[in-house]
Amino acid sequence: MPFCQLYYHLVWATKERLPLLTPLVEPMIHNFLRTKAIGLGATVFAVNGLEDHVPMVVSIPAKIAVAKFIGQTKAVASTKFNKSGTGNAPFFWQDEYGAFTFDRKCLPDFVSYVERQKEHHAQKTVIPILERTTEPPLKTIRETASLYWIEDQAWRRELEQLEAEEP
Repeated sequence: MPFCQLYYHLVWATKERLPLLTPLVEPMIHNFLRTKAIGLGATVFAVNGLEDHVPMVVSIPAKIAVAKFIGQTKAVASTKFNKSGTGNAPFFWQDEYGAFTFDRKCLPDFVSYVERQKEHHAQKTVIPILERTTEPPLKTIRETASLYWIEDQAWRRELEQLEAEEP
């Protein structure tokens, strides 16, 4: 089995950004999302959101494409919810989504951000790029090559520390 550490902040919205994730619906949808993600071999660190969107912090196995993971997870959640007969109207997702990668040392920050979604939206402290699902991509910004220098001792110590922390 290959060794991979792939962390993602994912976000997708309800169809037409309708407020479908009511207090009754939200826990069921989140449970369906979490269950399907785990069934696909992912590790789910956080799921939350508002009435019109869901962010998820997850580690997806390398053998599953991000688009396939998101498509299957969303499809199962909406299908199971619609078959449950709980809602007054059918539940659907928009096709678009956002997917952002990050490194393991940032995991606690992303988990905290998702866990505090409702607070961030109420206080208007959201990070816009982490909410993005349909906007055109940003221009690529690349650091100068010198910042990637292999003999950088701080970088080397950081990676060695990660290895030492493994169970």
